[in-house]
Amino acid sequence: MENTLLKTYQQLDGVYDEMVDREIRPHFKKLIGSLLKMQETSLSAKDEMAKKLFMREGITFTVYSDGEGIEKIFPFDIIPRVLESADWHHIEAGIKQRLKALNIFLKDIYHQQFILKDNIVPSSLVFSCPNYLRQMVNVDVPFDIYTHISGIDLIRDYDGTYYVLEDNLRTPSGVSYMLENRKMSYRLFPNRLVENRVRPVGHYPDLLIKNLLALGCHLSDKPNVVLLTPGIYNSAYFEHTTLARLMGIELVEGRDLVVQNHFVFMKTTKGLRKVDVIYKRVDDEFVDPLVFRADSMLGVPGLYHVYRKGNVNIVNAMGNGVADDKAIYTYVPEMIRYYLNEEPILKSVPTYRMENQDEREYTIKHIREMVVKRTNESGGYGMIIGNCATDEEIMNYIVEIRKNPRQFIAQPIIKLSTAPCYIDGILQPRRVDLRPFALFGPDGIEIVPGGLTRVALKEGSIVVNSSQGGGSKDTWIID
Repeated sequence: MENTLLKTYQQLDGVYDEMVDREIRPHFKKLIGSLLKMQETSLSAKDEMAKKLFMREGITFTVYSDGEGIEKIFPFDIIPRVLESADWHHIEAGIKQRLKALNIFLKDIYHQQFILKDNIVPSSLVFSCPNYLRQMVNVDVPFDIYTHISGIDLIRDYDGTYYVLEDNLRTPSGVSYMLENRKMSYRLFPNRLVENRVRPVGHYPDLLIKNLLALGCHLSDKPNVVLLTPGIYNSAYFEHTTLARLMGIELVEGRDLVVQNHFVFMKTTKGLRKVDVIYKRVDDEFVDPLVFRADSMLGVPGLYHVYRKGNVNIVNAMGNGVADDKAIYTYVPEMIRYYLNEEPILKSVPTYRMENQDEREYTIKHIREMVVKRTNESGGYGMIIGNCATDEEIMNYIVEIRKNPRQFIAQPIIKLSTAPCYIDGILQPRRVDLRPFALFGPDGIEIVPGGLTRVALKEGSIVVNSSQGGGSKDTWIID
């Protein structure tokens, strides 16, 4: 029986297709060749098996705005995204450069503030950011590392150029799905990974626990590391449980920890046990009700003062949100030049700042060609895509922009690249982005070769967020 997998595949006009450029791109040939040798019923069977395995293993995420129920199975596409090692080297170098600059920026604005005094970044922009924590001013963090764990979102434009879409430096999520996607690939295509010489990602938990232990070595000979979760109703709870299990550390909620004599302790059946490093998956404002939100039931009273004294290390550092504010994003290339005296390796998406009157009026005039985002939202929330929005939605956004310009930025609608997806029994192009995960420890920055490829599963959509109907696929970096 002839395999018609490629005969129905239709490239999108004016969009960079990661598999096809007139013919199959060289780095995709081995994979596609092996898929073409399979019967179409076999591919459909693998697709069905993947869905059942994700369901059985409870690989889920949460949608807070969905009235049908909050927990959903994470959509997975069985066709891996394949990237060349040369592309990966470029991405890796660019992310390392960017994170070095962002980390120095965080130390600077919470200490000497040279970049503000030299008017490279406007002071008003930093101090008006709701995630700039004055409580972190003059707090020394171990090894001067703020951005221990980062997820940098990358997209490709119509010509294949990589752009950084945004930086996630607070509590980046998605790495568990990267690990689960690779496990699924091994089940579905075990021989294909070997013959394509796909670089591994499964050592991520080992790198992470190595860094977390190193961050606590000055506090104890055998540092005790815990993962602090908001609990079962958090959208990333599956990830919290997965990472804690893979690293062999305790998963705790705020009620499991207590502060005594300027140290943090974990309640156990054998009494209190000192905690040296907290991998924090709780937002900053909920960490300590004595200092931040008084109504928080998720944090630990007194934790901030223990941290300030240097008796516990918190990962990521509190106050990081100022560096991934979407309005601050526009200044990252200047940070790289200012702190590192280098030209940016990765490009940033052209961004219009709404607090600038000329840029605001230009955006409003051309809003049908723009994506408008709230500066401190994530997960695809608080965003409008001009060419898909109704007149009423646009008018409401314009009112909001004029009322609170600091809370918005605008970017031209980028023609995200497409990758092949197996949908409804045929191969179809869908828009994708990529979130590699970087770990910044005492020995430097390490990035596992790959990341989470997110997919806009709805035909014609450019929104890849799982909360907005997106899914994911495995990412193969081939040597």
